[in-house]
Amino acid sequence: MIGGIGALQFKPAIDGAEAAAPGLLQGGVGPEASESVGGSFAEALSQAATKTVNTLQNAEQMSIQALHGDADTRQVVDAVMSAQQALQTSIAIRDKVVSAYLEISRMSI
Repeated sequence: MIGGIGALQFKPAIDGAEAAAPGLLQGGVGPEASESVGGSFAEALSQAATKTVNTLQNAEQMSIQALHGDADTRQVVDAVMSAQQALQTSIAIRDKVVSAYLEISRMSI
């Protein structure tokens, strides 16, 4: 089975990094901005990851039900196609995040 986003734990890379950027992963934008937009970037990313995991688990469950003869082929195909699309979207977002990190790390100070 695939674990949820709650299984991930973020650790500071360097001692004192948490003190230098408090609340970075808890919505560091501030309460005014998050209230007007509807949430922080970390919350939006967490929700998207959770939905992706749920979609993958649904496809897995649907496939298992089909093996037992409890699900229609069309339902399985729809679930698997949805899971494939969610996984490809997640991979694209990951690639963009890694690319942005590498670009920032190459910046001269």
